Amino acid sequence: MGHATRLLVTFALLVFASAPAVADLAGEEVLDALREGGFNIYFRHAGTDWSQRDDIAELDDTASCDGDRVRQLSEAGRAESEAAGRAIRALGIPVGEILSSPYCRCMDTARLMDLGEVTATEDLMNLRAAHLVGGRDAVVARARALLASAPPPGTNRILVAHGNLATAATPVYPGEAEGVVFRPDGRGGFESVARLTVEAWAALAAEFSR
Repeated sequence: MGHATRLLVTFALLVFASAPAVADLAGEEVLDALREGGFNIYFRHAGTDWSQRDDIAELDDTASCDGDRVRQLSEAGRAESEAAGRAIRALGIPVGEILSSPYCRCMDTARLMDLGEVTATEDLMNLRAAHLVGGRDAVVARARALLASAPPPGTNRILVAHGNLATAATPVYPGEAEGVVFRPDGRGGFESVARLTVEAWAALAAEFSR
């Protein structure tokens, strides 16, 4: 790994899982593991226009792409989504199932990554609308179950959702567009392996593209 890339990945890639074999992984080792599959990568939606506000009264409102009703991706966020997907494709990381919160900003993030078909699911609902789909505890439990479930062999599962859900369901509060890699532990739980910003994905792609 080049010196500049190593510095960027070291800064942006935080490895903090409890298992010693994972805790010692460096950026290239994380990449090698992802290429083998078996991980869930939780992306918080990319950058948004914070001048907009969510006005959610009914479940169908969550999917609105009207910036006057629901906060949407900013132009920078759209570019971040495309850059993250471009890096993942260049790195040869196999992606199978792609699940997203029904919110437009999440669905747009997932679609702009251009990694495959995207399926909306209430299992990844914004907690501010959790009362519309069974309540906060139910949404958190469903998100944890997804993170604990192994993707099909040889693939990784992409989950695109919200910062508040990540905080409630995992030990991590990701920034917008940040991807957090989780490994199912085979015992009904999961452990965090790495955190990758868009810049870190791009740095890995610059060094290790196939």
